[in-house]
Amino acid sequence: MKRIELDIIALSHSVTQSHNYAVVLGERRGQRRLPIVIGSFEAQAIAVAMERMIPNRPLTHDLFKNALDTFHITLKEVVINNLLDGIFYARLICVKDGENFEIDSRTSDAIAMAVRFNSPIYTYDFILEAAGVVLDEGEEGAAGVGSTSATAGADDVDLKTTTLENLQRMLQDVLEKEDYETAAKIRDEIKKREHK
Repeated sequence: MKRIELDIIALSHSVTQSHNYAVVLGERRGQRRLPIVIGSFEAQAIAVAMERMIPNRPLTHDLFKNALDTFHITLKEVVINNLLDGIFYARLICVKDGENFEIDSRTSDAIAMAVRFNSPIYTYDFILEAAGVVLDEGEEGAAGVGSTSATAGADDVDLKTTTLENLQRMLQDVLEKEDYETAAKIRDEIKKREHK
């Protein structure tokens, strides 16, 4: 079967399931998108890695990456290899001493690990045919590659009127509380101001 490489296109609140998120994967060479509903913890783990935030203490996915690194195991790639009854299945393809081995994984965890290892994500055509959607050009809107729409919805008015010094303080506070979603919103506002 031909494998298709995917990129993370967006991370946003799930329209179909409240209290959940959706990670949207897109064909690297094509218009099909694969939305996958994930939990808030996994969304946070993906967003933290994508935004290159450093938590005070390692998150579970960071711990797993540190363990693999300690034993000289690299994550070569992630393969979303099946879709049964609406549930996606994935495998971590790891390498140690030149030998490949596979680890079964929830898809959301596999994506969180792929972001941490900067590993490619693949799937098969039959999965994109069954669960993919095709977006017309320009339909993606502001959610481009690498964006985390999960950070949308902050009280932008408050952030925009807060002084830069207070934003820095707020950022430290929310990082200490491990509220990475809010931290991403605050960090984005700080970056906007620094680029003016």
